[in-house]
Amino acid sequence: MAIEHDYFGLLSSGPDGSIFWSETVELGDQAVTVDLTAPDQDDVSADALDIAAALISGLEEVDGAARRGMLAEVDDRASEVTEYILQQQEAYGDELEDVLVDVSADPAVDIIRSMRLMSMTILADEHGGSEPFAVLEYALDPDNTDDVLLVNLSSDGSVQSVMSGD
Repeated sequence: MAIEHDYFGLLSSGPDGSIFWSETVELGDQAVTVDLTAPDQDDVSADALDIAAALISGLEEVDGAARRGMLAEVDDRASEVTEYILQQQEAYGDELEDVLVDVSADPAVDIIRSMRLMSMTILADEHGGSEPFAVLEYALDPDNTDDVLLVNLSSDGSVQSVMSGD
């Protein structure tokens, strides 16, 4: 079986009924891997695919919302965002400014601005549920995939949570 969609084209299911779609999308000067997946195509609605297409088409706005979500957690000393920032400051030490895009008086803001959006995974079967619909993966160093922050979005595009990827 297969699902046809204007944006994704023909989404064929595997022998187990799962669907998978992958594309590289440009966001400014960076390439972002976007995957759409669902373990059972019967759990994927046309609305879910429309929302997924809108998230991909509006990736710049989605990225901005995710970064604002990370910034909102900076004041919480126990948040994973704060822990990530402290880890990066410790790991880079005096060389931190060399990897930052902007340098201001606020290293936390500079680190969040400088992080690269590596990938977005859309879990198409989670539309309208309590689990994340999309997961965005950010890293300060794109070559260090162990040191990432994951921003979980609901199907309405709002930030559900930010967590460490380790």
